[in-house]
Amino acid sequence: MTPNALTLSHDQADAYDSISEMLRNVGVDIEEGILTPPQEGREAVAAVMGKAGSGKTLLLAELVKALDEAGVDIVSGDYEGRRRKDRRTLAILAPTNKAASVLRMRGVPATTIHRIIYTPVYDPEYEKIADWLAGNGEQPEIEGLTEEALERAAAFYKQHKSIPGALAAAGLRGSDFITGWKRRDEPLDIGFVDEGSMLDDKQFEDLKEIFSTLVLFGDPAQLAPVNQSGAMVFDKLPEKSKHMLHRIHRQDADNPILDLAHALSDPQLEFHDFERMVEETARKDDRVVWAQRVEVDLMARSPVLVWRNATRIRLINAFRQVHGAPEDALLEGEPLICDGIELPLKHRKKRLDLEARGLIKGAQVIYLGPGRKPGFSRLHVMGAEDPRVSAASIVKIELPDEEEPFIPYAARMGATFLHGAAVTIHKAQGSQWDNVQVFAPDLFVAARMGRVEAGQPLWKRLAYVAITRASERLYWVVRNRLAKPTGPLRVDDLTVAPVPLVLQEEEQ
Repeated sequence: MTPNALTLSHDQADAYDSISEMLRNVGVDIEEGILTPPQEGREAVAAVMGKAGSGKTLLLAELVKALDEAGVDIVSGDYEGRRRKDRRTLAILAPTNKAASVLRMRGVPATTIHRIIYTPVYDPEYEKIADWLAGNGEQPEIEGLTEEALERAAAFYKQHKSIPGALAAAGLRGSDFITGWKRRDEPLDIGFVDEGSMLDDKQFEDLKEIFSTLVLFGDPAQLAPVNQSGAMVFDKLPEKSKHMLHRIHRQDADNPILDLAHALSDPQLEFHDFERMVEETARKDDRVVWAQRVEVDLMARSPVLVWRNATRIRLINAFRQVHGAPEDALLEGEPLICDGIELPLKHRKKRLDLEARGLIKGAQVIYLGPGRKPGFSRLHVMGAEDPRVSAASIVKIELPDEEEPFIPYAARMGATFLHGAAVTIHKAQGSQWDNVQVFAPDLFVAARMGRVEAGQPLWKRLAYVAITRASERLYWVVRNRLAKPTGPLRVDDLTVAPVPLVLQEEEQ
């Protein structure tokens, strides 16, 4: 019987006990609070799998809490503190900023996989503040920082556990205390990875090189990475290392969105039957909406989810047209999706700087306006702890029936962006929004084509992933129509850290 038995279901408790035993075998006893130094050769990998609503996040949070109470140091991508040979560490990771922010909102100190692989190098003077905040030193005296500024930093760190955020609260910018970025040259200890279904084989192998003990949390009903041919990395693990969770009805009772998602597991269910189910649910519960058109007001913060690229491009251009966006410029408040960094190897430091600030492939950002130099854009990175960034940008807006995209802004090199008013369901994995619009005509096309992926009709996998992106309300859009906006695009609803970290507008 675990100390958390009162909060866990039977299958969660079984998984908790199995993970506890695995940790005990590598020298971390969370029940007795006994830690022994890590030893070479002690390696372990396990997976906790379950569909939406099965309690994966609750179990992850309980394990994190137990490890923290046992004295394991939680490592983030912000700052690691002094290394000790005998210390045991835990890092909680997610593939995207959005997925990491979902965990952080639930009290789990998660960071992205990228931020663990690449770590910041601190100025030695300001490293003293970081050590003090982390409990590894006395309060320092820093020239130019008052006692009140250090108190603000301490108060921020106590609440948010973020070293850069705390230093920003003291009035510092990232360029003041971070002198560069380096690839991790020493391995870590224990790694928990959320959204494990998004990992490909290369990422999995990279993580196994960093962590001797690895636990993946994932949903087997989601879409596998595009280059994985329908397989997920935890499929290859031995059965004894895989722990399956089932839906916890007492926690997710009266949740019509999850009811619809789980109904898709019925092998007899056809597309038209499922649509009838959605329509009937919408009549009884306003958390599901049978929508005759796409609500353009929602697209600025949560993209319409589609299957086909042609649909995505048409919806994006319709969104821009109804907002009166000019052909040669972006409007303040338009949503974008980072499509990667285009920089040569000689600018590796700049690439790391951009990626560390959240501009990794798939990141959702809001355009705030042009920067002070040509080709630069001011951006708000959704889900990032320090979201305000100014960076050299290449913005591509794809046009219907045109092979080449229109580029309203283009630096010589930098972060590349696609428009984010609509995204494919594949790209939406790992993200979650309060309100989600699913473009049902695309799923009907997938159903009519009869495609199968990993033994299941593709339309069901697409529908499952799309539906489970919604945390509050699901809009099932059945017509190819677009509503008119109720007002102009806005940015005043975007929250920022007390003193935002700004990426300096340097020449590339």
